[in-house]
Amino acid sequence: MTPTTLDAASPPEPDTLAAFERDGYVILRDAITPRWREQAAGAAMRLLDSGRTAGRDRSADGKDGFRGIVAMDDTFLPLVANPAVLPTLVALLSTDLHLMSSNLIHLPSIPPGGQRTIRIPTRHGWHRDMSAATRDLGSETIPRLSIKAAYFLSDPAPDAGITMFVPGSHTRTGPVTVPEGAIDPPDALTPDIGPCDTVLFENRTWHAGGLNTSDHPRLAIMMQYGYRWLAPLDDPAPDLLQREELRDVERQLLGAPDRNPDGSVTQEGNGAKPLRDWWNHLTATPAHS
Repeated sequence: MTPTTLDAASPPEPDTLAAFERDGYVILRDAITPRWREQAAGAAMRLLDSGRTAGRDRSADGKDGFRGIVAMDDTFLPLVANPAVLPTLVALLSTDLHLMSSNLIHLPSIPPGGQRTIRIPTRHGWHRDMSAATRDLGSETIPRLSIKAAYFLSDPAPDAGITMFVPGSHTRTGPVTVPEGAIDPPDALTPDIGPCDTVLFENRTWHAGGLNTSDHPRLAIMMQYGYRWLAPLDDPAPDLLQREELRDVERQLLGAPDRNPDGSVTQEGNGAKPLRDWWNHLTATPAHS
């Protein structure tokens, strides 16, 4: 990872935060190293080639993957508190965070003339995340609740099916408009990312997977972070919290509850102390709240 430890992290750049507030997404350059990326791609393919069904996430048009991958292979654990990403997450959300989901997605390439059941005019695939929260709270009032960090382990070429966005759509109260017969809004774009970059985007930002016509599968990891009072989407992995090598910040992000060392209940919110202490050491700027 880059940098290698949380102690080497730097406060987020004001321009980065301003871009996210304006567009609903932002690119963080060189968030991972080429070596780790290669290792992660190998670990991902081992999972996909296995017969494992627990956490398997299959859907239309050959899409495959898993939820909860940080508990399935140690290769993915460094992403939990990636020091190149975590400062921006905290600045945009809060120190009261946890990891809601770690999702591996394998999207096959569409052969010439191949048939699709999604990303067609009658099912264009543009959506916001956390649709249940949007239904319950209303599209006009739903706040920013979570942010995903998208890492692409395959070549992020323009024809590789990279996630597309409509800039500024996080501030809209209604859906994006897709012209009749089309599959994308006129103002949609594919971010220009490098192989070691990550894209952060929030739950209200309208997005869709691009069309993968690259002749190679698209391999991606989506790490979703949200407030600790939001339910996680992955299966519980209590054994992870027993790992002695984990730092307190990682334990918080992996779901450590508000408890004292002896297991007794502590004041609500005390479970976020590791990130609060880390942030206060990192910068004098108050975290978002």
